[in-house]
Amino acid sequence: MRTLASTVGKDLLALHGHVEQMEGGEAGMEDLLRVHGADHVESVRAACEEARDEETIVSLDADTRVSGASWEAAVGSAGCVITAAEAVAQGRLRTAFVAARPPGHHATRDRAMGFCLFNHVAVAARRLQSRGHAERVLIVDWDVHHGNGTQDIFYDDPSVFYLSLHQWPHYPGTGAADETGVGAGEGFTLNVPLPAGTSRPVYLERFEAALDAAVRRASPDFILISAGFDVLSGDPLGGMLLEPEDLHAMTGTVLAAAAEACRGRVVASLEGGYDPRRLGAGVVAVVRALAGLPLPG
Repeated sequence: MRTLASTVGKDLLALHGHVEQMEGGEAGMEDLLRVHGADHVESVRAACEEARDEETIVSLDADTRVSGASWEAAVGSAGCVITAAEAVAQGRLRTAFVAARPPGHHATRDRAMGFCLFNHVAVAARRLQSRGHAERVLIVDWDVHHGNGTQDIFYDDPSVFYLSLHQWPHYPGTGAADETGVGAGEGFTLNVPLPAGTSRPVYLERFEAALDAAVRRASPDFILISAGFDVLSGDPLGGMLLEPEDLHAMTGTVLAAAAEACRGRVVASLEGGYDPRRLGAGVVAVVRALAGLPLPG
């Protein structure tokens, strides 16, 4: 995150007057429990308290570990997405980007996994709905890994449409094209699995087509982006070929769709991204697109 802050910080002169930095609060227990089971929330809290008291790292699974500061980081990240979403919904901001850590889209109702403790975009979506800011939410997830947690949470819910483009086959093994929802939620999940090494033009073509289909089906009042920067070429946990300019274009495509569908209301939240230099360049690209600015040079 230090490299991310440094990279974005170098761009602040050009962003001056276009971007406002804000701090968010913590997600409350009510916010977490709209999405996650009480046992899950308590298990995460207990693990973080154990890590703090014992001054050690506690493993929740093979990939997901917590320290004594992980509870504050997780509820703070979820709270920041809530703050951003409500600021946009109330017209105080036009769009927003949240530098969340840990990520969230693998966290299911009852399980922490894939580095994720709580599902930040899901928590924000339910907060928007509970406060009457949105009835229908579209979540666009371009992380290189399928957001199984987000899919799981909304799989039977037609009020939240989940769109994911992701590398296939890849962790966590979910996200096949025939996973489209169940019950009332049938047809409100759209998975676009793509092979590693998919060319940039093909990826962008598939993204635009899928987004168009999702917007037409969802008729969203608000769009949340699970912005995974591990989709960039060179990321150690991915095999895709995208460049920062592609993410700038994709964000612009989302904004254009949102302008017609939901008064331009878009919030992006950081998910994966494990090459600090590439992560920083990707975030600059997305922030600039959200601010209506071109890329440097």
